[in-house]
Amino acid sequence: MSTDRPVRLGLMGFGQTGRQLYDLASHRDDITVIAIADIGKPQILHYLLQSEVARPAEYSLDGNYLVGPGGRTRLMSTDQPAEMPWDVFDVDLVIDATGRYRSADEMRAHLGNGAPRVLLRTLPGDDIDRIVIPGVNEESIAPQDRMVSAGSPTTSALCLLLHTLSQHFVIECGSATTVHAYTSDQALQDYAGSDYRRSRSAARNIIPNGHEAGHWLGHVLPLFAGKITTSTLNVPVQEGCLLDVNLVFEDAAVTADDVNRVMTEAAKRLPEQMGVIDDPIVSSDVLGSSLSLLFDIQGTLKAGEHFVKTLSWYETRGHAARLLDVARLYHRLDAREVA
Repeated sequence: MSTDRPVRLGLMGFGQTGRQLYDLASHRDDITVIAIADIGKPQILHYLLQSEVARPAEYSLDGNYLVGPGGRTRLMSTDQPAEMPWDVFDVDLVIDATGRYRSADEMRAHLGNGAPRVLLRTLPGDDIDRIVIPGVNEESIAPQDRMVSAGSPTTSALCLLLHTLSQHFVIECGSATTVHAYTSDQALQDYAGSDYRRSRSAARNIIPNGHEAGHWLGHVLPLFAGKITTSTLNVPVQEGCLLDVNLVFEDAAVTADDVNRVMTEAAKRLPEQMGVIDDPIVSSDVLGSSLSLLFDIQGTLKAGEHFVKTLSWYETRGHAARLLDVARLYHRLDAREVA
């Protein structure tokens, strides 16, 4: 396989992340979205895409094909991995952007239908081959990986922060709370569901939730296994998230300025994944960012001898960009194996 050939990408799910993936890929020469699986009507999928991209006139609908800067993409009316004939489209990798099919068995359904490799936009539901966070552990990927996750927007932001700081300081433990926009699986009005708090209106309430990042953190950063607790506060905004991380440093001499300096230097090394900002921004200011982590220098505070609080911003477009980065990583790896 030559890296000169674009990655032939399949998408399952054309929700917000799926649309962001498609829009980002459409403006790159190294990735082509060949087919999209979603039960939505093509006219509505096209309408939703145009409603949120920067240049809606770039995209048109031709029967069951989306047409854009990246070419023609077939729309398939299904939302079941076992029903999507990926082999017909000769894809290199499938991104499951639904957020629904997280188990290894469900991922195998993609593989059984001709997907050489499947990448989840979410954390997995059980053990899979690899969780890959660009900028943190991309060197761990292997050719035999078939079921892969790119974590989640929160997981990527948290891993980048912890990985960066742990290269300079010893961190004993900590907690992370993501102040998160409400999600598509929450009810906008009170509606009985499987969870008491998530049965309440997402548009009217701050809703505490758990978060799985803490459980999977050790798979990406073994140094932090069992050391970081994670939780979520879903709040009544549609987009934009804030990561509030509180860390206990072994060395009492570590200052807020030290933390800010390390993060600033790291952002220069990883400009596509991380940034720093010294302006008094709010959540809407991060919309449209393709970064996984925008570190808020004004939010760094030290309390007592060992405790430092940090704030960072992110939105789902950054995670969509990292999903495409993971697809590129495996494409290059496969090319080296063939050469």
